[in-house]
Amino acid sequence: MALSSRGTPGRGEVRLRFDPAGLDADLRMVLLDLPAGRWLSMRDLLARTDRSLGWGQWVARTQVLGAAAAGTDVVRAWRAEEPDSADASVMHARVAVERTARAHRMGHPDVLGLWEEAIEACRVAAYTAPADPVPWVCLLALAQLDERQEVPEHRLPSPDPLLATGPWDVLGQVERRDPGNREAYHRMMALMASRADGSWGQAHQFVRWALDRAPRGSALLVLPLYVRVGLWRDQHGPGRELDMYWAGDYAVQDAERALHDWFDVVEPAGHPSLSVLDLSHLAHALWAAHRFDAAARVFTAMGPSAATRPWVYRADDPRRPAEDAATEWIVRARAQCGAPVHGDPRGGPRR
Repeated sequence: MALSSRGTPGRGEVRLRFDPAGLDADLRMVLLDLPAGRWLSMRDLLARTDRSLGWGQWVARTQVLGAAAAGTDVVRAWRAEEPDSADASVMHARVAVERTARAHRMGHPDVLGLWEEAIEACRVAAYTAPADPVPWVCLLALAQLDERQEVPEHRLPSPDPLLATGPWDVLGQVERRDPGNREAYHRMMALMASRADGSWGQAHQFVRWALDRAPRGSALLVLPLYVRVGLWRDQHGPGRELDMYWAGDYAVQDAERALHDWFDVVEPAGHPSLSVLDLSHLAHALWAAHRFDAAARVFTAMGPSAATRPWVYRADDPRRPAEDAATEWIVRARAQCGAPVHGDPRGGPRR
C-alpha cells in the first residue's frame, strides 16, 4: 500500500492501493492464502466463478492467481489431491507459463526445459478443458518469449496483408472460445511491439484492425491508449510531459471512444472483470487531455485501487520506486479532477 504522503493520511489526502486483485475483493482474500500453501480457497473461488455469461472474470482471475502461485507449490498440491480437476489443470498451465516467463527474463539456463514443460501443460489443459480459452492464452504468452519467431507457429501470415506475421492460429483458437478476449489481444499487441523485428507501429496497425471488430462494451476499445503510451516512450523516453501529446484530435477521439463505448457501458453495471490497468490508462488519457470531469468519473470507479502504469512513465528518475513515482502523479491528477478516494473501490454513489 502506498500513501500520498508520509505518516497517517489526513482529511483530503489519498491512500492508494496497488493490488493485483484490483476491484475483485473475493480474489484479494484468496491471494492471502497462497503464500501459506493453502489452495482450497483458490479452488472454491474458481469453482464459483460464473463462466456461463462470459470468460472475462475467469481469465482475469486465473491470470492473477497464476502469477501469485508461481512461487509456491499450491497448484501441485491441488493436482495431487484432485488429479482429474480441469480447473487445476488450467492453473497448472498458468503457473508453468509464468515460471517460464520469469526464467526468460532472468536468463536462466534451464529456460528451454521450462518452456517444454509449459507447452505440455498447455496441451494437457486444452484437452482437459476444451472450451476454456486460458490454455490458448497461455500459448500466446509463450509466443511473446519467442522474440525472433523461431517457432514456425509464431510466424504465420495474418488475416490482413497489412499486418505482420505472428501466432495467428493461436489467437484464432482463443477467438473461437472467447471473442475479443482482453488478455489475448493485449499479448498480441505486446508481441508485435517487442519482438526482434517489431515496433509500436506494428502494434498500432494490429490494434486498429482489432478495433474494427470490437463491439460496444469491449475492453479492446482501450487498446489504443496503451499503444499511444508505447509510441511516446519509443519517441521521447521517460520523464517528459505527455499532455500536449494527448491533446491531439486522434488521441482525444481514442480516449472519448473508450469512455463512451466501453466505460459508460460496463461500469454502471459493476462489471466483474473491469481491469484497474485499463481504468488507469483511461483516467490518464482523459486527464492529460484536460477532460477533467470525465477523468473524475473514472477515478471514482477505481476508488482507492491504482496501477503504476502509465503514471510511472512520467517520472524523471527511473530509479525511483514505481509506486512512489506513480502515486505522486495520480494524487496530482485526482486533485485536478476533484476525485478524492473514499472507502471501498466499489462503494459510493452510482450514476
